[in-house]
Amino acid sequence: MKKWKQSIVFLGVLLSLSVTCPGQSSKGVGGKLKAYFVDVEGGQATLFVTPAGQSLLVDTGWGGNEGRDTERIEAAMKDAGLSKIDYVLITHYHEDHVGGVISLLEKVPVGAFIDHGPNREDDPAGEQRYSAYEKVAAQKGVKRILARPGDVLPIVGMKAVVVSSDGNLIRHPLESGATTNPFCKGGESRPADATENARSVGIEITFGKLKMLDLGDLTWDKEMELVCPVNKLGKVDVYIVSHHGWNHSSSPALVNAIGARVAIMDNGAKKGGSTSVLDTIADAPGMETMWQLHFSEEGGPEHNAEEEYLANLQGGEDGHFLELTSMGDGSFDVLNSRTGETKHYEGAASAIH
Repeated sequence: MKKWKQSIVFLGVLLSLSVTCPGQSSKGVGGKLKAYFVDVEGGQATLFVTPAGQSLLVDTGWGGNEGRDTERIEAAMKDAGLSKIDYVLITHYHEDHVGGVISLLEKVPVGAFIDHGPNREDDPAGEQRYSAYEKVAAQKGVKRILARPGDVLPIVGMKAVVVSSDGNLIRHPLESGATTNPFCKGGESRPADATENARSVGIEITFGKLKMLDLGDLTWDKEMELVCPVNKLGKVDVYIVSHHGWNHSSSPALVNAIGARVAIMDNGAKKGGSTSVLDTIADAPGMETMWQLHFSEEGGPEHNAEEEYLANLQGGEDGHFLELTSMGDGSFDVLNSRTGETKHYEGAASAIH
């Protein structure tokens, strides 16, 4: 059973939150932001629920599997007390991100989709997925919002800034006083990626003094443009690990520069969780905990996080999720649904953004 704690916030903190988080509604001040990291077996489905009662689902998991991923999203919605989803952000049009759209719309009312525009991958299967997405959105009368770098998403209760979309990136740092990124020196350069991954819609979320980064499957080459020679993203508290922890993303130049305290990896047992990425995150400056949705078979016992930080153990396909609760003052909790245990993170002085 979850243990709920009442958050007591003084007037001075309320005022500071309203200033530091311009996109946060007055209803949300003093409340909590929840993020559910739904296990879709190596895809992505991350549900954010703001204190204002609005919701943002980042991706829909896979299609098929008898609607498994939609059922797991619905379970998270039930836990959050939701009967609909206000916004669904489709980072890009690969099966493990957009595949669950049809199943989702059969069961869940959706207010609007957010995406990067047309499919850019020269692949018949990709075109088929995109066409299916377009068709079902039109049939259900769900409007689409085009994401552009620098846009602030319309969700009430948190601020979500688009930092990448359709291969384009923010041109200027999100924070003033950005300096040269020392981790770029000697950093590996890689060829431009021609797939939909490089077109991913990436967002940086601010809730009070907490910052989270979700870049979808954005690739190594685009990461380097975002953080080199200057880190345009600044520091964050929580890194939602790009590309399920696959070694085509999470360059040391990015991971080290953002200085996250916690990483959450939506990997599967056999998908993502590359050994090199597990090590890069574990060794990153300021990293306190790496959480994983699955034990990575590639990483093995030597490179995976400790068992208490794994939602699903080796050989397990039970659909356990991770849940983050932010108080807005820089502190937050992460719950492992498999164990029922929660780890608390105090708000650090460095968390004041």
